[in-house]
Amino acid sequence: MNHIPIKSTGPLNNQSILSINQLRVQGPKTSQNIQTINSGPSAPSAAQASPSPGKSAPSLIHTVQKGQKVPLAPSDGPSAVRACLGWRAVNAACDVDVSAFLLNSAGKVPGDNWFVFYGQEKSPDGSVVFSTEAGADRESISVDFAKLSSQVAKIVFVLTIHEALSRHLNFSMLKDAYIRILDASSNQEIVSFQMDEYYANVTSMMIGEIYRHNGSWKFNAIGNGVAKDLAGLCELYGVQVV
Repeated sequence: MNHIPIKSTGPLNNQSILSINQLRVQGPKTSQNIQTINSGPSAPSAAQASPSPGKSAPSLIHTVQKGQKVPLAPSDGPSAVRACLGWRAVNAACDVDVSAFLLNSAGKVPGDNWFVFYGQEKSPDGSVVFSTEAGADRESISVDFAKLSSQVAKIVFVLTIHEALSRHLNFSMLKDAYIRILDASSNQEIVSFQMDEYYANVTSMMIGEIYRHNGSWKFNAIGNGVAKDLAGLCELYGVQVV
């Protein structure tokens, strides 16, 4: 069981996960209460919340449909990309977060610190980095293929709603969720995907992934949701949080 270095005063382990984000969380976190990692002042209840338009989505240029796979980084392609994500909340109580799970060929993380989100902003090899965005996008994950460990065969980008299960929030309360992959050097869009399915039984969304295929990287527009929180996704991908 590996240590999980995250935004705190020191490295943490799975028996004593404390202060995953010191600015926003207090108290030990477990697989049962990891959904509180984004807690701060209480958000309005669903009954009190009013629609929030959020940021205007950027123009999506090279759009693909759900399930479509396209080449991303051939031998002469970009050495680094940025996955930029955004959404709009119909219910302002929905606080959405972006995470990236770095998976091996078996579909599991190589270790507990191989997932990136606001509380753990960089992968162990320094290849994948989380950022918040001030422009049209809300959050982004950058990927440097030159630094990426050979253990990693796939990176899955997910959206989760904070405290969705306990506060009865779901993806039917969102719209215009998208992911766009940019060439990191030119900032030009390579491919993009915008969701058009929003279901009340979904609390986490695997919106897209990049994966290695015959030595090159491709993008897959997934758009599949599950009734799991962040702890459930950690369990799904092999991250041990107890």
